[in-house]
Amino acid sequence: MSGHSKWHNIRLRKAKVDLERGKIFTKLAKEIIVAARHGGGNPDSNSRLRDAIQKARDASVPQDNIKRAIMRGTGELEGVTYDEVTYEGYGPGGVAIMLRALTDNRNRTVSEIRSIFGRHGGNLGESGCVAWMFQEKGTIELDRAQADEDKVWEAAIEGGAEDVQIGDTSYEIITAPGALEKVKQALTAAGLEPTSAEVTMIPQSTVLLVGKEAQQVLKLMDMLEDQDDVQQAYANFDISDHELEEAA
Repeated sequence: MSGHSKWHNIRLRKAKVDLERGKIFTKLAKEIIVAARHGGGNPDSNSRLRDAIQKARDASVPQDNIKRAIMRGTGELEGVTYDEVTYEGYGPGGVAIMLRALTDNRNRTVSEIRSIFGRHGGNLGESGCVAWMFQEKGTIELDRAQADEDKVWEAAIEGGAEDVQIGDTSYEIITAPGALEKVKQALTAAGLEPTSAEVTMIPQSTVLLVGKEAQQVLKLMDMLEDQDDVQQAYANFDISDHELEEAA
């Protein structure tokens, strides 16, 4: 499992602890609003909305909040209009970073993101400067305690997965973006319960970092993810489990 994937899973655990801040609720609501605006308010025919709703439920967002977000997206309730923007840049050690943001003020967002990069040893780059280093893929995580490798491989491949990566405590199953739901269903049918499932950007190569540079990149990534408009942050670093856990 890549260093960035392990870091992302640590961030997910941390986010659940930090729910009282309300920030994650706002980000999840934004995603629902935009998904409903582009694909309609029916999750049965809008896979992006379905995924956004599931993430909100996993984070214990109240059902009323979810309904209001859908209605804002479909125009049934008044609300802010968000633009989808991608930002690209470099962190310490030449690490490539991609950000996906939803914003109602592009000037404010780019200014804040540029400032975060600058304060933590990175640089905001031009559009396209690092996008070629990433591929869009579906990823599903399973706790290794649930089953042995053979059972996970069998269920994943039968569902149409591309690969299964084995970590110290979990499996990471890689799929084509459009096959994510089918593979997830195949795993569930085999009695396996994913701990997370999402479409993400996977780096085609990684940069190994240690010591000071590793800590600088993790601090930069934390600050970028905490920025109000950033929905997802992707990077191609590889950092040891020990340093990741220490930083967490």
